[in-house]
Amino acid sequence: MYLALARAGFRRHATYRIATVAGATTNITFGFLRYYTLLAVAASAGGSIAGYDGAKIATFVFCSQGILAVVALWGDIGERAERIRNGDVVVDLLRPVDPLRHQFATDVGRAVYHLLTRFTLPVAAGLLFFRMYLPADPATYPLFAVSLCLAVTVCFGCRFIVTCSAYWLLDVRGPMVLWLLLSGAASGLYFPLWLVPEPWSTVLVYGLPFASMVQAPMDILVERTDHPYLMVATQAFWAVVVLSVGRAVHRRAERKLVVQGG
Repeated sequence: MYLALARAGFRRHATYRIATVAGATTNITFGFLRYYTLLAVAASAGGSIAGYDGAKIATFVFCSQGILAVVALWGDIGERAERIRNGDVVVDLLRPVDPLRHQFATDVGRAVYHLLTRFTLPVAAGLLFFRMYLPADPATYPLFAVSLCLAVTVCFGCRFIVTCSAYWLLDVRGPMVLWLLLSGAASGLYFPLWLVPEPWSTVLVYGLPFASMVQAPMDILVERTDHPYLMVATQAFWAVVVLSVGRAVHRRAERKLVVQGG
């Protein structure tokens, strides 16, 4: 059943091919802007910043632009929240399947599709125009794959929690804006979090779940960290935490749910 849901998620996003190309083009464009900005900062600091040289910056930037769609940092919060607001969520709750697992299976299918499209196109652009850093240790590649899977899980769990706020607020624009601000700045999407002075950079990377969505897989890929397994373990910890919190919030929300007009 969950495999069928994942396939449905894959097919749904595969339908919008023009949107995929447009989204990848946007990712590549912002990749150029981010790369040259960080490269200028690195040049003013002697050629590297916080352990990132020009090649690692290129890999960090274009791969992070690629996984932006894979993890769905700014995913379908509004769409699911609207189902709660208008009462359509009752249909979801009547199905003989756990809502969290249902949505997660669909999200996995979506992530696989964007991994094949929205991830590969920015990476190909980076390889074409710049000298990107390629991992020297063969073990880095499977470790990055595990890290990316955990990044998708953590991001889904966080978005699920934000969506559940609609059970109480109905209008989730406030939580969505807060999520957009926090997830972008604290995940490492805008800039590597190690540029933040210590001890705040360590707190951001290990003490909050946001870095597990972008910063952690990128650090593993460019071999910036000396403790990649610790970083993966941190991601696994946050995955368990956010999914557990999401399940607890949803169970409480089911008792709170009132369908307006019926």
